[in-house]
Amino acid sequence: LDKIEEFLIQSDVGIEAASEIKEIISTKKVDPSKDLAAEINLILKEYIISLMKPLENSSFFKKKEKLNATLISGVNGVGKTTSIGKIGKILKTNGNKIIFSASDTFRAAAIEQLENWAKKINVEIVKSTQGSDPASVAYKAVEDAIKRNFTHVLIDTAGRLQNKKNLMEEYKKIANVTKKIDPNAPHEVLLILDATSGQNVLNQVEEFNKIIPITGLIMTKLDGTAKGGILIALAKKYKLPIIALGLGEKEDDLQIFEAEKFANSFISIN
Repeated sequence: LDKIEEFLIQSDVGIEAASEIKEIISTKKVDPSKDLAAEINLILKEYIISLMKPLENSSFFKKKEKLNATLISGVNGVGKTTSIGKIGKILKTNGNKIIFSASDTFRAAAIEQLENWAKKINVEIVKSTQGSDPASVAYKAVEDAIKRNFTHVLIDTAGRLQNKKNLMEEYKKIANVTKKIDPNAPHEVLLILDATSGQNVLNQVEEFNKIIPITGLIMTKLDGTAKGGILIALAKKYKLPIIALGLGEKEDDLQIFEAEKFANSFISIN
């Protein structure tokens, strides 16, 4: 049991979830005639599904009848802009009409990167020059979307460390200007997290959630060495909807989150 707990902690599941799983395993009757590892994997799988099934939110990608403004946030280098392109592709496949807002005006390459995605999946984009006010770009994008009956505005934001006050204020301003057009905007606030960051992502969720309440999570870079256990720790602590998982660089590598699929994958990798 101690070995199982140690292994789970090493897989980034977190101390809380690891000790809970250890406790569950210790109280279950394990059939001695069956393979012990298989029995433990089954208990682990059932635990993951019961914890994460309520956090599935595939309806995010369904066809919408009225405007949804989605703010995409996260620290530097987690794959926000790439995720926007992939989200846009799934939404478009489902019959939505999409516009991108290039509100990461901090990094010149970000505007260009989002523009490339817009061309690749053939959607509209609102942009300005590097260094311009990101909130004004978001405002114009939401305004355009309403005038032209778009169903989705996906707003890119500059990568910001959760402890930089001035950048967090700017991020808050982006959300506030969209409210001037639609009091319910932003309708979704997605936080992009990098699976290779380990336990640090718990702190990111904590800090971003204080500024504007998060409505969903996307975990990227699950194609490498990251075992994805951190997603279990997040589910246990915050119970936020998990929208999708990034499994690679290609445009079809964003997978809508399904608890059972994740549980099977977690067990087979680990």
